[in-house]
Amino acid sequence: MKLKRQIIAILGSLLIFSLIAGCIDEDSNQTNATSNAVIESSIHDTTIETSKLPEADTNNTQKTVTKPPKVYMTYEITPEGLVAVYEALGRNVTGNVAVKISTGEPGGNNYLHPELIGNLVQLVNGTIVECNTAYGGGRAETAMHKQVMIDHGFTAIAKTDIMDEDGEISLPVNKGEHLDEFIVGSHFENYDSWVILSHFKGHAMGGFGGAMKNVAIGIASPNGKTIVHSAGTYNNVGQIWDAFRTTPQDDFLEAMAEANGAFLDEVGDNVVYINVLNRMSVDCDCDSNPAEPTMADIGILASLDPVALDQASVDLVYAAPDGQDLIERMESRNGPHILDYAEEIGIGSCEYELAILDD
Repeated sequence: MKLKRQIIAILGSLLIFSLIAGCIDEDSNQTNATSNAVIESSIHDTTIETSKLPEADTNNTQKTVTKPPKVYMTYEITPEGLVAVYEALGRNVTGNVAVKISTGEPGGNNYLHPELIGNLVQLVNGTIVECNTAYGGGRAETAMHKQVMIDHGFTAIAKTDIMDEDGEISLPVNKGEHLDEFIVGSHFENYDSWVILSHFKGHAMGGFGGAMKNVAIGIASPNGKTIVHSAGTYNNVGQIWDAFRTTPQDDFLEAMAEANGAFLDEVGDNVVYINVLNRMSVDCDCDSNPAEPTMADIGILASLDPVALDQASVDLVYAAPDGQDLIERMESRNGPHILDYAEEIGIGSCEYELAILDD
């Protein structure tokens, strides 16, 4: 993966140089179009994987060609663009639908705003769901967390639910080597289908936060967050700071992947994943005072495969001409390791086919 990212960066630089050499246009609209062209060219040339070739058939039996999962993309970060990528997936979530977002720590403003997500949430007749935090802050207890949902405008567009308000339940973990269980809010059982709607950005501990982090930490109760952060060593939120201090980084990343496996074992095909690549600070929405983003918005991506979706999001940051700060944050935490490990234990695929809806 590291080699692939180096290739992406080199090709992106060459493309930018050739564009600058050909013409220089001070118009801001042209600059945005050029950035999009560079991103699209880099992705098509270096990160879209073709179908895996079948193995040699020594027994003359027919082999099935496995195609990589599709990741749909639009550059339009609008309510209409969000609905478009959801509809492109061809999987309609039904029944009692949970829309998992980050409600955003009070003081921060990078979370996905109601005016962006409202059309999609209402289209699927969804309930916006969250769990309380483990680190303190303004969302550590249900009453204050409900107030944040009001203050940030989410109760004005849909029903809302703090999933651990009435306790927690255990999901078995069947993939990987760190976790035996994944502890989630007890209201998890109330939902038939899921929209994992994530703001893709940096993260102080994980390097980046996307679809997999939104599941592994986002639907975990505070005790469950402690289990994941400690890679199974601690199971009580009172031990969360011990978990932060003592857990090897790769173990934490691998535990997040394993938690995603437990989630998928429970929900099966009743889930879709969407990442919004805007306001990409190096800091998470759980930060009450996040750093200002230093790169331009990119677009909205959606997939049925969480690994492919997060991999495509990471690749787009590497292909962007202004992604250096977020790349440094990801690499300093070895964040992309979660993708390799998740693929290794069968959560999803690092290979994907990018389908741009704006073409």
